[in-house]
Amino acid sequence: MHLSALLLIGMVASAAAVAVHAHPSSPITPAALFWQQALPGTTMPDAIADLVQKGTDHSPLVEHYSVQPSISTCILFNSACDPRPVAATGVFFHEAQLRPGTTMTLSFFPAEAAAGSASPILPHDVAEKVPFRNLPDVLSAFTIPAGSAEADQVRDTLRRCEEPPVAGEVKSCTTSLESTVRSAVGMLGTNQGVFAATSSVLRRPASGRYVVQAAAKLAGGRYVSCHKVPFPYAVYQCHMAAAVGTGRMGYRAYVVSLTTGPRGGDLAASMLAFCHVDTSSWNPAHPAFEILNTRPGGSPVCHFMPPGDLAFVKKADDTMA
Repeated sequence: MHLSALLLIGMVASAAAVAVHAHPSSPITPAALFWQQALPGTTMPDAIADLVQKGTDHSPLVEHYSVQPSISTCILFNSACDPRPVAATGVFFHEAQLRPGTTMTLSFFPAEAAAGSASPILPHDVAEKVPFRNLPDVLSAFTIPAGSAEADQVRDTLRRCEEPPVAGEVKSCTTSLESTVRSAVGMLGTNQGVFAATSSVLRRPASGRYVVQAAAKLAGGRYVSCHKVPFPYAVYQCHMAAAVGTGRMGYRAYVVSLTTGPRGGDLAASMLAFCHVDTSSWNPAHPAFEILNTRPGGSPVCHFMPPGDLAFVKKADDTMA
């Protein structure tokens, strides 16, 4: 076994040993305790809790890292993904499509929400010791062959993290749940009145066809979006768009309720959606422009937040959204 893998196992085992268990089948990790203290009133999403628990296991750090499909990277402002496969996911759409009764075909759920293949969220003390910024160290620690597709994916994530933000944006890359929360709170400038939200999928129809039941504005004054990017362990790229014009935010946020039947029915998914009003500084090669037949600075670009991504919201008032 690779020496680096053995060292990583030891670090994870040490972190797992100090976890507090409220119930044998429902462990409370240090990350969960931090979440409760930093975001009181916000329940940690199951998808995030599963990845946190996976990060305390031995196996994820010695499993072979394989190329991970991710639509999250194609949402970032500086992306230049191939529009054809991105269009097939349904992640980008026009704001008018949020009208009740609209049918939308979404196919990115299985790849994005597959907990078995997703990179684990490492305990904070482990994440601080595992290589991140230096590509050769990362490849060595996780036994990734140089020149492989996996190495290219890791290199691309590191490049994205090192690039400066686009105009009017602040950004960061984080390697643990604690650092992600701290970074988002720092961008918002306060830990008062901040809560976290994510997309939740309850049922996935074989056809991938959903019907918009309702779209409600997400009550918040400012938002930080954190997208999970491909890496051997969980890395989030967080960003916040600055206000435009006379203090007006450059986007609108919604919680979209989706069902699987044309006449309504039980809730199948509750999705976060962001509609970006100001796209003037986006990469002209961004896939959304071709998919939606628009251009930088043109009509608003809307997208869903894939499951596993996080949004941190500063409430507009004292009422929890």
